[in-house]
Parts: sequence; structure tokens; C-alpha cells
Amino acid sequence: MTPTPEKTGAGSVFIRRLTLTDFRNYASLSLDLGPGMVVFSGENGAGKTNLLEAISLLSPGRGLRRAPYAEVTREGGAAGFAVHASLDGPQGPFEIGTGTAGLEPGGEGGRRVRINSAQAAADDLLEWLRVLWLTPAMDALFTGPAGDRRRFLDRLVLAIDPGHGRRAQDYEKAMRGRNRLLSEGSRDWAYFDAIEMQMVEAGTAIAAARAEMVRLLAAMIDRLPQGPFPQADLAVSGSLEAMVGHAPAVEIEESFRRTLASGRERDRAAGRTLDGPHRSDLIVRHRPKSMPAELCSTGEQKALLVGIVLSHARLSGEMSGGVPILLLDEIAAHLDAGRRAALFSILEELGCQTFMTGTEATLFSSIVGRAQFLTVDHGSVRATEGH
Repeated sequence: MTPTPEKTGAGSVFIRRLTLTDFRNYASLSLDLGPGMVVFSGENGAGKTNLLEAISLLSPGRGLRRAPYAEVTREGGAAGFAVHASLDGPQGPFEIGTGTAGLEPGGEGGRRVRINSAQAAADDLLEWLRVLWLTPAMDALFTGPAGDRRRFLDRLVLAIDPGHGRRAQDYEKAMRGRNRLLSEGSRDWAYFDAIEMQMVEAGTAIAAARAEMVRLLAAMIDRLPQGPFPQADLAVSGSLEAMVGHAPAVEIEESFRRTLASGRERDRAAGRTLDGPHRSDLIVRHRPKSMPAELCSTGEQKALLVGIVLSHARLSGEMSGGVPILLLDEIAAHLDAGRRAALFSILEELGCQTFMTGTEATLFSSIVGRAQFLTVDHGSVRATEGH
């Protein structure tokens, strides 16, 4: 039976101890951690981001790098990796373990998850904690492909609505089946009808969840004070999402069903399904400048993204009773001193455990005495001197 947390009131979740075995460049590591802000400093390539990646695996999916698990295992180490965390939260202390250590090589490439020593599914992790991250790769979120923005939006939805992951998996599975029928030249229309109905039901639910997230997040962004993190206007570009709120679900489903059925030959020629929530996009505008985010400067884009994530953390706290753990990789790279100070102040106000990395600890000098400072040095981590 999958363990479930007892709801005992509002509060944040934080990692008390993190233990790694054969993870990236860490043969063996055990860190004692406190709530609030944690700073990892060290030169490039020392392993700072690897620590954030390990923490990101305490949530469903392949983590912040989306790397195959075989790449995560330390080169020259034993078969498989292991990540273990002891945490405290509103439900009391609990333990999470995950990894591939002990699994048969050459399997399906999955990982094992255990919660309080009981085997669990990765989706069960969302009942215990939520993890969100910003990485340098996401600096190109607004100028990159729509798929990156969809994944970003879906992870925001997951932090509020754990069922979103299962809906996305059901949709992808059904769409792969439909694409296979298209590529095989099948004319089994009854089979098409059945598999498209699966896509319709899951796809409509996905679109509704995305639209609701944008609505809720927009309301939270409206509360963001004028300052270093500009307010963003958000919208979802997609045929299904556009109908949410303007038509009942049954009408949206029927419209999508007709679109899929009438588009079979066109999709067969294209070799893939051309309509559905897998083609949607998150549209972001810089409100004070009335400008598309993709046309803003790098610094403005970073500030917009930080503002969205901070607003989402507040939203998560109000809706689920606990803010997510935040992973902010090289967060100071495009933030000036004023924006860094504002960020640290908001993080303290949120009360969430936040892991931040930087090549220089001096970038975080304004929070000395208010954060835990650790120096990362190629497979080892120690307390930073003078902090």
C-alpha cells in the first residue's frame, strides 16, 4: 500500500539530510541541511548543479537536466545511483529514497522510489513535497521552442495538481498509438475512434488544468509589487485552451474529437498528430513595457521568470499549505545587486527551503548569517569558511 502523509496543518517542507551514492561526481556524500536558504559555491564543474539535480529527483520525472539515468550514475562506480533524503514537513519527519542501484541493468530505464521504506510510484512524491527549479538553460525559455514552455507550464500545474502527470502520460500514450496507426496505413476506423477518444478525454483535462493554472497564477502575479521583478501577462495559445471557460467540457471534447477524426489523412501525410494540447504554447508578456518576453533583454527575461516562479511558490503555499522547495542554479548570473537583495527578501518571506548556486560566495554576501553556506569542491562539500 502506498504511504500517504497525514495532513497536520500548513508549513513548508525541508530536507534535513541528503545522502548520495555514486551520483554524478559524488562517490558518497552526506549533508546535514537546515530550513531556509542554502548556498552552494564553487568553481565551474565542481558539482554544484549535480547536487540540485539530485534534489530534483525527489519529484517525478528525470530531474532538472532530464538526463537518462545511465548518465547520472557515477563513472567507475557500482551499478546504479542512489539518492536519499530525510525531510521534515507539516506531516512530520519522513524519508524518501530513489535511484537505480540494485535494479537489473538493461531494463526499462526507470528508477525505484521508496517513501518511509515502502515502495511507491514516482507520482506519489507529489503528495509529500513539490520541487521547482530555475537553471541557466531556462534563460532561453522565452526564445526557445514551444515544447520547453509547455514543460515549464506543466511542471507548475503538477505542483498544484498531482493528477496532471497521469493525464499527460495517458495522452502521450494514446497519441503514440494513433501515430503508429497513421504510419502503418491503418484504416481501422473503429480503432481510431477508440484511441482518439482517449486523447480527447485526457487532452481536454490537460487543457483545462493549464488554463486554470494561468488564471490562478495571473491573479497571484497581480499581487506582485512594482519593483525588481516585473509583472508578467500570461496566456496559453492552443485550440482547446482557448475554449476553456467559454464552453462546457463536453463541447470541447466533441470539438476535439471531430478535429482528430477529420484530420486523419492530413496527419497521415505529416507523419504525426498536428492538433492537440501537445502543440500549445505559453505566451508571456512584460506588462510594464507591454512587450513580448522574447523581445526583452536577457536581464529582463530572467527577472520575469523569477517573478513567475516566486508568484507560483506563493500560490502553491496558499493552495496546498506548503511552498515548494526551490532550486535556483546560478541565480545571480543576470541579477544585479538590487534584484538579488529583493529575491533574498522574498525567499525569506515565503519561508521555503531554497538551494542556490554560484561561483562566488560573495554574490550572496548580503545573506551571511541568514543562510547556510557550503563550498563544493569536486566530489566533496564543506562549510564555507567565514560563514
